[in-house]
Amino acid sequence: MDLSKPIDIYCERLDIGIWAEPINALTNVAFILASIFMWLRCKNLVEGKILSSLLFSIGCGSFLFHIFAQTWAAILDVTAILFFILTYIFIANRRFLAWSKMFSLIGVILFFPYHLFLVSILSNIQFFGSSVHYTPVAILIFIYSGLLTKSEPNLSRGLFVGATILCLSIVFRTIDEPLCSIVSVGTHFVWHILNAIMLSWMIEILRRHMLAGYSLGR
Repeated sequence: MDLSKPIDIYCERLDIGIWAEPINALTNVAFILASIFMWLRCKNLVEGKILSSLLFSIGCGSFLFHIFAQTWAAILDVTAILFFILTYIFIANRRFLAWSKMFSLIGVILFFPYHLFLVSILSNIQFFGSSVHYTPVAILIFIYSGLLTKSEPNLSRGLFVGATILCLSIVFRTIDEPLCSIVSVGTHFVWHILNAIMLSWMIEILRRHMLAGYSLGR
């Protein structure tokens, strides 16, 4: 694998040089600010601080990718996102569904065949393009929302909102190339901003749920 191989997949990038995607790069500040904000809000909540740290790493990984646009940077970008997803699934299984550590871990492992299965189906829909890999995550959040509708209605609504924001975010990521001739800088930067909002909201959902549990003496 050539780790220095150039990657050009976004509308804003016109060449392989550094800083060829200034808007895509700089909008990663949204992730950094969101991570710091949620870190401060989570205070003594360990899970929230872990997720906030991973959110910070997403901002850094994405920034490096849009600056250098090479394979090694893409790996960092994807790895940071994957770690956040897997960590959130484990925490959601433990805190939202009250599963044991073992079953929560099994739930994390099952994400891989679940993702592979849905991607294989959704890949047949031309609209999604490379965004097809993120769609199963939105669907999974909707599933969690459905499972918690009766037992945790506030949490369920919060998850529904998070999944809806992610769906909107995926749309802007998907139309980046198709609208390139109309919007010269593309729409990928909106994906960054909406994702920063969505991921911080997902941490906020956890924070509120945990605080509610403490107040009820769970």
